[in-house]
Amino acid sequence: MSAHSQSNKITVTSLHEKKRAGEKIVCLTAYDASFAHVLDESGIDIVLVGDSLGMVIQGEETTLPVTVDDMLYHSKAVAKGLQHSLLMVDMPYLSYTSAEQALENAGHFMKQANAQMVKLEGGAEQADIVSCLAQHGIPVCAHLGLQPQRVHKIGGYRVQGRDQSAANAMLEEAQLLEQAGADMMLLECVPDALAEKISQTLHIPVIGIGASAACDGQILVLYDILGISMGRIPKFSHDFIAEAGSVEAAVRAYADAVRNGTFPGKEHVFS
Repeated sequence: MSAHSQSNKITVTSLHEKKRAGEKIVCLTAYDASFAHVLDESGIDIVLVGDSLGMVIQGEETTLPVTVDDMLYHSKAVAKGLQHSLLMVDMPYLSYTSAEQALENAGHFMKQANAQMVKLEGGAEQADIVSCLAQHGIPVCAHLGLQPQRVHKIGGYRVQGRDQSAANAMLEEAQLLEQAGADMMLLECVPDALAEKISQTLHIPVIGIGASAACDGQILVLYDILGISMGRIPKFSHDFIAEAGSVEAAVRAYADAVRNGTFPGKEHVFS
């Protein structure tokens, strides 16, 4: 039986209600209908079709080669496996270099793949794009901290916002993006205290990955919690299937751990 009730379809409104009520939001990635169905049945609030598929599905070294067509293909598949979870889709590299281009590509995800939210990386420079999408009724999740699409610019996969100047700038950018119309914020590889401060400051839900247990929710790459990603599992993740014994049990264990506050632990966050 599904962990969601039939009347419990997750929406942007219900995510905001969860933040106000202090209820943790549980998110995972998926890239096909079968895994999406398992996540949906296991009570995952948000299923993200991440451009991480470039690495875990396509075997690339970064997310940069992923195209809009790749994202559409996988998003359409994932949508067919969902009844209750909210479907969020990453805007891939160079698919939102202008408001017009972002609107066209986000529109494809909304119309062709039944996406309910798109996610894009970047700070203050994306405010106009976030505003444009919001004005056209497209929910947006902004993404600050480590931004994998800028991996070469920032010199690798490194924690962001450790010095005071960078921390202040990130908080200001988070507030600016909220004011521009972002419905949710994702913080990746951000120091614990800074992520907590941003979560407390913003009125929209803040989702963490390698950030803070104080965030309003958590997201991980599905393949990492199942222990099947190539290479080393990131510090901020955890292999849940090792103790659970099945895919569904691992997903439910992750969801329970986020909701009861046992994940992430101190070993999963950065100071």
